Amino acid sequence: MALPSLVGIRSPRGRLWDTSRIPDITVLSLTQWDAMANREAVIDFNEPSPLLVVEVVSPSTQTDDYRSKRSEYGLLEISEYWIVDPLQEKITIGLLDRAFYDLTEFQGEAVIQSPVFPTLKLTAAQILAGKLQ
Repeated sequence: MALPSLVGIRSPRGRLWDTSRIPDITVLSLTQWDAMANREAVIDFNEPSPLLVVEVVSPSTQTDDYRSKRSEYGLLEISEYWIVDPLQEKITIGLLDRAFYDLTEFQGEAVIQSPVFPTLKLTAAQILAGKLQ
């Protein structure tokens, strides 16, 4: 079950470490989620990184989603970063390799390949259409 929630991730934006990003989707382990039950939902530097973050591109966030956030999430050692881009009708999956993401694009009927979710059997078209069955 997915629950609507805002989880911040402490980020090095502007060379300062006093800001947080709030991804469109943040996937955490159940242990990490439970640990935030009675405190502010911000993942700090000394805590494990999320398993996955997802950003959905809009005209106003396109540059940040592909550039700034990609760099910041890499520095934070988030192992997998998805960019869901309905403007270009594609999903880009970044896999972390030494603080930098190697990117693979998926479009149409291409089945998403995710190390975090190896049994996932959804196509890019299904995700972009919001038909996740």
